Amino acid sequence: MFLVYFACPELVEGCVSWLYFHMNLNLENLVASKIDRVVAAEPGSDGKAVIYIRNADKLEKKEIPFHPFMLLSNPAILNGSNLQFEIVKLKGDAIFCYLAKFANSADYEVALKYLKKSTGFNPTSPSAPFRLFNDDIQQLLTSQQFRLFRKMTFSDIRRLQFDIETLMTEGFEFPNPEREGDKIAMISMSDNTGWEKLLVLEEPYSEKALLEKFIETVKERDPDIIEGHNIFRFDLPFIQARAKRHKVKLNLGRDGSPASNRPSRVSIAERTINYSRFDIYGRHVIDTYFLAQFYDVSYRELEDYGLKSIARHFGVASKDRTYIQGDEISAMFSKDRERMKKYALDDVRETRAIAEILSPSYFYQTQLIPYSYQNCVVRGNATRIDAMLVAAYLEKEQSIPVPEPSRSFAGALTEAFSSGVFENVWHCDIRSLYPSIILAEDWIPKRDSLKIFSFFLARLRDFRLLAKDAEKNADAKEKREYFYSLQSTFKILINSFYGYLGFSQGTFNDYTMAESVTGSGRSILSSMVKFLKDSGAHVIEIDTDGIYFQPPAGVKDTDVMKDRIQKILPKGIDVELDSTYPSMFCYKSKNYAVLSDGGEISITGAALKSRGLEPFQREYMKKIIEYLLKKDFDSIEKMTAEYRSDIENRKWPLAKFAKSETLQESLDSYRRGIDEENGKRSAAYELATKSGRDYRAGDQVSFYVTGTKKNVSVVDNSCLLKDAPAGRDENIAYYLAKLDELYKKFSPFMPKSKPAHDDEPGLGF
Repeated sequence: MFLVYFACPELVEGCVSWLYFHMNLNLENLVASKIDRVVAAEPGSDGKAVIYIRNADKLEKKEIPFHPFMLLSNPAILNGSNLQFEIVKLKGDAIFCYLAKFANSADYEVALKYLKKSTGFNPTSPSAPFRLFNDDIQQLLTSQQFRLFRKMTFSDIRRLQFDIETLMTEGFEFPNPEREGDKIAMISMSDNTGWEKLLVLEEPYSEKALLEKFIETVKERDPDIIEGHNIFRFDLPFIQARAKRHKVKLNLGRDGSPASNRPSRVSIAERTINYSRFDIYGRHVIDTYFLAQFYDVSYRELEDYGLKSIARHFGVASKDRTYIQGDEISAMFSKDRERMKKYALDDVRETRAIAEILSPSYFYQTQLIPYSYQNCVVRGNATRIDAMLVAAYLEKEQSIPVPEPSRSFAGALTEAFSSGVFENVWHCDIRSLYPSIILAEDWIPKRDSLKIFSFFLARLRDFRLLAKDAEKNADAKEKREYFYSLQSTFKILINSFYGYLGFSQGTFNDYTMAESVTGSGRSILSSMVKFLKDSGAHVIEIDTDGIYFQPPAGVKDTDVMKDRIQKILPKGIDVELDSTYPSMFCYKSKNYAVLSDGGEISITGAALKSRGLEPFQREYMKKIIEYLLKKDFDSIEKMTAEYRSDIENRKWPLAKFAKSETLQESLDSYRRGIDEENGKRSAAYELATKSGRDYRAGDQVSFYVTGTKKNVSVVDNSCLLKDAPAGRDENIAYYLAKLDELYKKFSPFMPKSKPAHDDEPGLGF
């Protein structure tokens, strides 16, 4: 079916809606949905759930049954609970072979308390004789066998964006809603129909009236999705705190209920972000700040995660975009309100544009996975796959196993063979290496009796590869963006299937199989490296699914090289030469930069773009990498001399030296930790305490290092940027040493320096 649709020329040349009709036929073959066009589902406590079904501008509210369930190893463990419940005997011989359904949430909670007490196990224990699904929406979508957004395109849903601008009390550098004077000055709003609205703190609106009008407007527009940038960590908590101050109920729910929030956290690569999760009845809340960071895990292209920077990166910032520094907003609100209004509307327009780029992949995943749209964003890839696999088992009334205990195993092959600057670099990419190995070897997790794992993986992989080909051949921007969203969606999922095998909480995890996959991957990549070297190519860097190399002398056609490599690969493993670069700088494994034909520079790796450095260091490192890629070594020396002179002569604003930190706890809590010897002294907290200002958790402080010696205690030799004296006192020796460290870091890659690899002279600079 896939091949028929994608092989037709009409697929590329025809309209998007035609393709989407066929795509949904394929989705039905993956995951059936008994109800279509559901934009929100809200489980109730009375044995019923409310769903909202959208057809264009018409929204239908409907009640359906909802009976919470849990899995049991033996129904007898509920004997003595005095509850009425239905038992379904599941097929197969896995441990959880019974499903208990309850009339309502109250009975379910009573059963849970009884099991905890009678068995002595918590639900999270791997030895517990029962298994829970704590996400009510997951239970509803799984048991009633439907998925959100089915038979809808991304443009079919109603999305509202908002952004707030706030005033700030003089003497502080970041607004805090607990301070009386830090009011909301503007709320800008837009939606995907092109509608826009700006609420301003001026007659006739007080801040209270401003908040009430915002709530009223959300109800009038009735969006399915509410979007914003950094709204979980700033806008929504700020609005909630100011609403509480004015005794305004934040009734944003479709049923008139207030928005609820709770502390939560999200893991993004190596980072864990604490945030305040907001839930709004009948709506989904999406934060583009998170979407940008998830995007950057794969692409490592973003300078930072601020709205303006991201908008520039994706090319959605208008040419006449209004820019105002954060610490200028209060003053600008008073002296040039019209400019402030333009700035506020630009913010919300950019949020809408960024969401349209980064959201669709999660939208389409929601059509397959029994999670809300909001949870499809914040839940991990392996967790989403597990929900999809378990739902498929329960749909077939098949028993569920328990996960294998966690253990370590050998991982992927990553290595930098050479360091330096290299010209004419090609990138050879293996299409979905690990999924391709699994499918080529016909490997199945040992406890997956229905072979659901390989069923999903095979179809998702085929669909992704064909959608990627369609994206390349699309003749219009709209079609390319559509196919990109599709192929990105399935790329994320299929590339996570391998990771799922080593997921400690994965129902069908299989560490032996994971080990076999990585072993095969290492073998394939090693054979490619050997072939390239034997062919006269120079291999520079190898990572999980690709190789950077300089082609053999005389080889200029990438297709010829691709065909040569393909011939040595096992059946089912497909290779493509997807990129060529005029220049590449390799610092060490997983840390490199490439220069595109268009002059764009992409930097990968924390060692080359650490966000923990002072602004001048980040700027210097970015420029030095650019000069290295362009082999403009004279400019490196000139720039370094200029930086030294500017530091020595105090030509820069102090902000270029300042580090900014957010206070994660109150000053009292910090001081108690120090007094009890449970905490570590911090320059940010020490300075905030000494300032005498009413700093609170969530406030941001910026500081720089003072003194005259390069080796000083930062905690004891710092000054708040806000409190900088008229006479400059930054530590020149300290910052010159920082500059020297960076120069020394890159000096091995410049002419007349010792080669980074003595055994490979001439390969790098």
